[in-house]
Amino acid sequence: MKRTLYPLLLLVAVTLVGCATPEAYDYSAFKESKPKSILVLPPTNQSPDVKASYSMLSQVTYPLAESGYYVFPVAVVDETFRQNGLTDPEDIHNVPLDKLHQIFGADAVLYIDVEDYGTSYMIISSDTRVTASARLVDLRTGRQLWSGKATASSSEQNSNSGGLIGMMVQAVIEQIANTLTDKGHQISGITSARLLSAGVPNGILYGPRSPHFAQ
Repeated sequence: MKRTLYPLLLLVAVTLVGCATPEAYDYSAFKESKPKSILVLPPTNQSPDVKASYSMLSQVTYPLAESGYYVFPVAVVDETFRQNGLTDPEDIHNVPLDKLHQIFGADAVLYIDVEDYGTSYMIISSDTRVTASARLVDLRTGRQLWSGKATASSSEQNSNSGGLIGMMVQAVIEQIANTLTDKGHQISGITSARLLSAGVPNGILYGPRSPHFAQ
């Protein structure tokens, strides 16, 4: 009986690993475009938390800059839109590409959508989760260069916990987290790093300011 089950279990394990492996992204348009500068638009927000859009927006410059791109200052971009009567991210996302290129002169524009942002409370614990998707579009040609999605959660700290020591560690983590005024803002920083950092599977490519460019 055991000899019969072992090959079956092995097949299931291999199948699960195969399913978990992401399909390789097609970077042909990205490599052809070679964008040097990125305009980040205020993210649209599907969550009930009104802070989600600008919380995520404040986090995205660092991973993009570290990946080798010039990122237009988000405060300057936001003020430019406000001066032109645009304050809603949905309306900003509908601005024609040629108009964005004319105003800012960027090589590419990054559209971000916050799908989930906030804390879910349970009986003995809580989970703060932020999920966002993004797509990078060439402002000169209109071609989509890349798209991706990432999630981060405060409950990830529980993954390696076990027994009494694990419970004690988790208690300390929750105590620290509860002192923060907005745990979602902290988690959105992790989400943005996972979403917009180069050098990860199916992530954006390194930009020309990175020593890893074109490698």
